[in-house]
Amino acid sequence: MNFRKHLKSVRTFEINLTPLIDVIFLLLIFFMLSSNFTQPTAINVRLPKAVTSDVLHDENLMIVVTSENIMYLNDKVITLGELREVLSKEHNSKRPVLIKADRRASVGRIVDVWDLGRTLGIERINVATDQEP
Repeated sequence: MNFRKHLKSVRTFEINLTPLIDVIFLLLIFFMLSSNFTQPTAINVRLPKAVTSDVLHDENLMIVVTSENIMYLNDKVITLGELREVLSKEHNSKRPVLIKADRRASVGRIVDVWDLGRTLGIERINVATDQEP
């Protein structure tokens, strides 16, 4: 009985997966550390410039209208219907409303917000601007 000959003729191929797994984990760690997971904390709005702007010191209810005509209230997207509900609740506190609209925002959207505030009886509605030098 010659077992050695028989054992030599059977060849098994093994693929070592350890280096492959190491490389995949290193790539995963690299992409996780190099990517940015933070959300922007502020909404980017370029305000129009005005010569006659005043500085407001009151606590305002701020409505932001972006250049894509998306409205935000407290950094959350809001629709006109939801804004109507919020403004009707806030009307009792007599807080002034500040519309912070991008210079490329549609005038129609700004007028919608302004008109909504006026129909709810809000007397102090302001539009935010940058002062021209």
